[in-house]
Amino acid sequence: MAEGPLTRLITRFLKVPPEPEPPLGSPGSVRVFNAAPGYFQYRLVKWVVGQVGTVIGLVVGLAFLAGGVEFAAIPIGQDVAVLLEVVGIGLFLVQLPLSFLMVRLDYRYRWYMITDTSLRIREGLLSVRERTMTFANIQNLSIKQGPIQRLFGISDLQVRTAGGGSETAGESKNELAEAMNMHIGYFRGVDNAEEIRDLILGRMRGLKDSGLGDPDEPAHQEQPAAAQPDGRDLEAAARELLAEARALRAAMGA
Repeated sequence: MAEGPLTRLITRFLKVPPEPEPPLGSPGSVRVFNAAPGYFQYRLVKWVVGQVGTVIGLVVGLAFLAGGVEFAAIPIGQDVAVLLEVVGIGLFLVQLPLSFLMVRLDYRYRWYMITDTSLRIREGLLSVRERTMTFANIQNLSIKQGPIQRLFGISDLQVRTAGGGSETAGESKNELAEAMNMHIGYFRGVDNAEEIRDLILGRMRGLKDSGLGDPDEPAHQEQPAAAQPDGRDLEAAARELLAEARALRAAMGA
């Protein structure tokens, strides 16, 4: 997406950081994913519904003002009513392109990175949230898809690490609580959630098969097994011990 002057102005004002550095892992293993175009369409529909609700509220409010309604038994003069109407319409028109651009930028500045040992998720404009999770700590991967998301062919992949607790019905509805929980990350609005999940699971199995734990800690070295005595060596030692016992008995008899 080509950035226009207004986009550059907003990103500079909000101090939106550039593309994040890949998390810990082999350079050749980095995979970068982004939200699908259907996610922007999904957010755009929600934005349109919100704007329609604002228009309805604005029209109802202007109708009350035009009718000379009294607030708290205080009559509003015609001049004040006209001023409030102009201010309300002006604020709505000003926020219209800005809020649309925020929806567009929220879709654009969303990064999902995976290496052979960890992953990194960055999202948000007003509040930038970044999570880095190592595969050694991941406990659960689950795909979530609502009915509206299904219409746009997108879903969310939830990644939960140790310490995140078990999911409850109340927590799943509290987006703010999940956003603040550093043990939960989302690949939001992707159209290949199964592919990403299988990629993570495959690399987790690769780490387990190689005997590697947390990449931040030194790998555990296998200790060499203690040498086991051979059966033939035991038999030879027994024969030698028996011969020495017979020689000792003969010497004592003499």
